[in-house]
Amino acid sequence: MSVTDELLAARSALQMINPAPYNAEAPPAALTTAITPTEFHYIRSNFALPDHDGTLEIGGAVDHPLTLTLEELRAMPAHSLDVTLECAGNGRLEMRPLPTGEPWGDYAVSTARWTGVYLHEVLALAGPTADGTDVRFEGADHGPYHLNPVLAETHRDDLSFVRALPLATVADPAAEILIAYEMNGAPLGRDHGSPFRLIVPHWYAVASVKWLKHIDVLTEPFVGEFQTGHYMYEWPDRAHEPVELMRVRARMTAPAAASTITAGTHTVRGKAWSGTGPVTRVEVSLTGAGEWYPATLEPPTGPYSWQDWSYEWEATDIGRHTVRVRATDAAGNVQPEVPPWNRLGYGNNAIEVVYIDVI
Repeated sequence: MSVTDELLAARSALQMINPAPYNAEAPPAALTTAITPTEFHYIRSNFALPDHDGTLEIGGAVDHPLTLTLEELRAMPAHSLDVTLECAGNGRLEMRPLPTGEPWGDYAVSTARWTGVYLHEVLALAGPTADGTDVRFEGADHGPYHLNPVLAETHRDDLSFVRALPLATVADPAAEILIAYEMNGAPLGRDHGSPFRLIVPHWYAVASVKWLKHIDVLTEPFVGEFQTGHYMYEWPDRAHEPVELMRVRARMTAPAAASTITAGTHTVRGKAWSGTGPVTRVEVSLTGAGEWYPATLEPPTGPYSWQDWSYEWEATDIGRHTVRVRATDAAGNVQPEVPPWNRLGYGNNAIEVVYIDVI
């Protein structure tokens, strides 16, 4: 099978949003299992699939610059984490007025089991100097990027995907940031960042740089197109803020939206997650302004993955019914009634509203 045929086969179960660069949503079935099968996991790319020479360079403000191969990373202690990743633009289509950006529906979210080495252990080998502030991560992916009119002309035709995190976050063992080389027990595929990528739990997936090529410790805050240009909440009425932790959100997986069911008792099910979690409460409302009823919320199976919830619905009245679902997390964050509008359409965690016809 050719590389092209392999990619087509890997992508066949997804809902394509953009063919180039390839972006695609997961199918609804992806939200029904604890771990999303790799072929169902959503894909987000900013550029064409890159070539990668299989090495990772670590430099900048460090005592011991080094270059590591995949084999050398695999020789270090391995760790596996179940991590829910959500695109920051997930749900953009539901905002009004419609923001600019990829037209994501509600399925740019998935959970996989990632295996790799802890970033803080790798960085410790290089020895960051005392004046380090940020850590810069560069992917091998690059290409033209014309969306930001203030971007310097010299960079618009060949921009690399680069993000940064505070050194204090990167060096903290409790953050459990991975340099991952496996997904669901198999080597990373090309769409998901092979040969290795970052996995940053709790953060929107923009922080989890794919096709990782360079890590540099900086002595001043990083400024870049994907750090301070895009992936910023450009609020209409207050100061701009960086896109960081995932906002609390619940999704309904059964019955399917706009479906028809027979009168009787039905189990409403779904998933809930938060970057400031865990989720502590999920509630269901059966009218537009009615009472909220507590759902049964399953405990977390891990610190970084979504949780199952369910509610027994006595659907005895014939006709159309609206079902609303909202989640609350351990930090006290509650889903809002309307999307938090911002110019680039990030962080939509508004309460889901679906209708079900009972016959």
